[in-house]
Amino acid sequence: MSTGKRLFHYALIYKKVIGAALVMLSIAVAADLAGPFIAKKVIDDHILGIESVWHETKEGPASVEYGGRHYIKDSIVESRHTDSDTVRILQVGRKFVFMDQDIKFDGSRSYEDGILTISKGSEATRYEAEVLTGKDLMKFYKPEIPRIAKLLAFYFGLLVLAAIFQYGQRFYLQKSANRIIQKLREDVYRQIQRLPIQYFDNLPAGKVVARITNDTEAIRELYVTVLSTFFTSFIYITGIYIALFILNAKLAAICLLLLPILFLWSKLYRKYASKYNHVIRSRVSDINGMINESIQGMNIIQAFSREKETQQEFEVLNKEHFMYQNKLLNLNSMTSHNLVQVLRNIVFVAFIWYFGAEALQPSSAVSLGMLYAIVDYINRLFNPVQGIVNQLPNLEQALVAGERVFKLMDEEGIDVSEERMPRYKGNVVFEHVSFGYKVGEYVLNDISFEAKQGETVALVGHTGSGKSSIMNLLFRFYDPQEGRITIDGMNIRDIPKQTLRQHMGIVLQDPFLFTGTVASNVSLEHPSITREQVEQALASVGADRVLKGLENGYDEPVIEKASTLSSGQRQLISFARALAFDPAILILDEATSSIDTETESIIQDAMEVLKEGRTTFIIAHRLSTIRNADQILVLEKGSIVERGNHDELMELKGKYYQMYQIQIGNKPKAG
Repeated sequence: MSTGKRLFHYALIYKKVIGAALVMLSIAVAADLAGPFIAKKVIDDHILGIESVWHETKEGPASVEYGGRHYIKDSIVESRHTDSDTVRILQVGRKFVFMDQDIKFDGSRSYEDGILTISKGSEATRYEAEVLTGKDLMKFYKPEIPRIAKLLAFYFGLLVLAAIFQYGQRFYLQKSANRIIQKLREDVYRQIQRLPIQYFDNLPAGKVVARITNDTEAIRELYVTVLSTFFTSFIYITGIYIALFILNAKLAAICLLLLPILFLWSKLYRKYASKYNHVIRSRVSDINGMINESIQGMNIIQAFSREKETQQEFEVLNKEHFMYQNKLLNLNSMTSHNLVQVLRNIVFVAFIWYFGAEALQPSSAVSLGMLYAIVDYINRLFNPVQGIVNQLPNLEQALVAGERVFKLMDEEGIDVSEERMPRYKGNVVFEHVSFGYKVGEYVLNDISFEAKQGETVALVGHTGSGKSSIMNLLFRFYDPQEGRITIDGMNIRDIPKQTLRQHMGIVLQDPFLFTGTVASNVSLEHPSITREQVEQALASVGADRVLKGLENGYDEPVIEKASTLSSGQRQLISFARALAFDPAILILDEATSSIDTETESIIQDAMEVLKEGRTTFIIAHRLSTIRNADQILVLEKGSIVERGNHDELMELKGKYYQMYQIQIGNKPKAG
């Protein structure tokens, strides 16, 4: 499905609100476009209507007295006075003259010495006429004033109605647009929760953030501004064309040529704008990713004096972004406003040509009101055209942003499962497991071992030996290419990931704390964990001794990255978190590697509390912390080279023995 169709499907979610907005918009447009018709009627029938045929009549409310007789305008006579005397009032220059007869034809007028001359081509007729004084002229205009006032009041009412419905349609369109973007952002964030960890290994966090914020904001402009403008413009253009066809079908047909021109231009524009916008959105993501990385690693950048190099890397990205923004700006500047001006001039040339030719016809009868209405509608026609052309850049930007967002949403993921299972015992078995992060490049080779309920299994080995990979497989952050892993005899591939992790806990070398408080970082706002359980967990791991100096106690605010807390404090909070969730399987990943000696003793006690009754996996570089482990697995290059408890491995005098001797300061003897 194309990006446009998918964005349209999101709009259909709130089709009732959008439909109501479009109905309100149609009413507002109809009310607004009635203006030129009313102006035409005021000009032709009332302001210039004084030049229409008048009939002698009896005195009445609509009659006008002049020269001792009463006259009524032909357009308001209830029954045609064919046998009554006909008179005319005609304008000659700035004067109005009265004639007691009708005219044969109309044309160029001149008045001199009581004689009105009307000429058209080679023909000319002369009539006796008298000039009307200002007072007499106002007598003939007086009956029109109430009618003009009624039309103006009606037009004012239409403007008020249009304003009300314009407000309503704008409010509901923007409300629905905000709802759509809210739904889209929720869907994108939900998709992120579904994606495997491997996806984030290959995509910087800043780029993911850009998809959720920058790209969805660009899509928001599509619904809030672009579609609103397009809808409004489409209805206005439709209404204007209907009005033009009512006034003059031939001219309206000429104006229809605008539509294919606009269509062809938009196709040409999108060809280049799409290319530029793809690069621009990509550079925005790169810039976000680099800024995020720079902030995260600012201490390293400053410690190694890499500010200048980092600035240069940023400037390369920023310069390319600037270059393509300028290309897009040039494209918009050369086409948008210029195009509309050219089209406007073409239409007015066609208008002048058409009515110039019409004026040469003897039967021509184009009124001033008609001309005013047509000119007004043509001018109005280009406002929505300008709106469409101006919004094409935003449309293209939104479509490119939508393409990027939907690409993320199309990534294969796994739905978050709400399924729950009873707490398993924790008997873990790895059976001939082989695994690689990249196809054909295994980091684990034929791993087999068993960890029984309540046992502590330690994983040791040099960096890159595969310790963390084993834990990643157990947590199902990744799945092995070969072999299988079971818990209590159940293949973990058959258990939904969230269900499996429900009874697992993990403590990382560098624990991650969320913005909030100490207490909220222990419970993670889980409804089943009470405040009492939080405090009990903190006390059980000895955190109360380390955190007692905090001003607000367990309600002490934790800011981003928990930079106001020491490593030991962060570690104890993560221990308390693991304890509060009461896991059946516990993983301690280098949990004491960055802790000072004094805090380590507290954490060692905390570890003993945590391990009680649980199957525990410890990844450790400090071998002194795993002397009491039930089973120690020594890994090298992805394979288990030794296994046993501490005493057995020391007697073996192999890899483990050498590592232990080095750590306690004894250089192992050769041989």
